Amino acid sequence: MAHNAKVTMAEARTIALKAHPGKITDEELEKENGGSGLRYSFDIRQGKVTHEVGVDAQSGKVLENKEEGPNPD
Repeated sequence: MAHNAKVTMAEARTIALKAHPGKITDEELEKENGGSGLRYSFDIRQGKVTHEVGVDAQSGKVLENKEEGPNPD
């Protein structure tokens, strides 16, 4: 799957931290609807709040940047 990504994990990590600064607690490359269908998903903690930031693995565009709910997946 990673060989289909044009954006590396390191590049996606930088993009995600620009979108929502904090400490990355989880990261993965996953297939998901929206964008190219392949995205990096990051959980970024800032204080007591964790945000989920999704970065398209083809374009590097931020697809998602929202506070993670009480039932993280």
